[in-house]
Amino acid sequence: MTTTTHRPAPFGRALCAMITPFTADGSLDLDGAQRLADRLAAEGCEGLVLSGTTGEAPTTTDAEKAELIRAVRAAVGDGAAIVAGVGTYDTQHTVELALAAEKAGADGLLAVTPYYSRPPQDAVEAHFRELADRCGLPLALYDIPGRTGTRIEPATMIRLAAHPRIVAVKDCAYDLLGTQKVLAETELAYYTGCDEYVLALYALGGAGYIGTVANAVPRHFRSIVDAFDAGDTAEAARLQRAAVPLTEAMMASGLPGTVTAKALLGRLGLPAGPVRAPLRPAGREVADGLLEAYEALVAA
Repeated sequence: MTTTTHRPAPFGRALCAMITPFTADGSLDLDGAQRLADRLAAEGCEGLVLSGTTGEAPTTTDAEKAELIRAVRAAVGDGAAIVAGVGTYDTQHTVELALAAEKAGADGLLAVTPYYSRPPQDAVEAHFRELADRCGLPLALYDIPGRTGTRIEPATMIRLAAHPRIVAVKDCAYDLLGTQKVLAETELAYYTGCDEYVLALYALGGAGYIGTVANAVPRHFRSIVDAFDAGDTAEAARLQRAAVPLTEAMMASGLPGTVTAKALLGRLGLPAGPVRAPLRPAGREVADGLLEAYEALVAA
């Protein structure tokens, strides 16, 4: 028996918030990005989010963001959807990045709430409407008030859902009640951006996930939604629980997920490279713990 409680997923169900590999000197590693993207797609990722938080968007240039899209598109072809992070605190700059992403070959856009200036809800709504009006790609709204300082309130989300190009949400608000309100009132495809909520949101009718831990274990997280879709909810729950130690090590250690993901991928011999300042690399003890948690999960 197959469950059908979740809604259509415009970018696939299983998405990875991909790191941006750099060379040892800190420059963009396009070859590494292609190799990593190819591995992620081969291991079950139906979509790749480029230049998001995990992709160090604040420290990559506009030109680098476009180069990254072109390189990853060349690597994966039609094998995975490419969603480009374009959000900034400047509406005009966000629109420019979105137009460049479309030209470079992205399939969709991810835009975070404008940060630092902390606009009120009417301004948040106007920002996203202008972006959607001026761009031709489907848009996912990124709600992560812990980083931006500003929610996209459920009432605002419900109004924005009426726009034909606003199709999805990356949900990092840690407000399942608010999420359920929007799910009940709209057709927005909800993707959790919190790795520990993959099954919880999917079971409530979410579209899937955009995960950071998936950089290291893409097949494992894909298996959670596959098991749920097959009607094996007990196995889906077991798989979600099995990922807790690695998820905690990567996402709740006090270090940004970018730092821990790159540390672990480096230990695994996969493309990663350094982080860009102001971020700093994980220490040896942290990297050892990440590798231990990873090895325990893949052996389970």
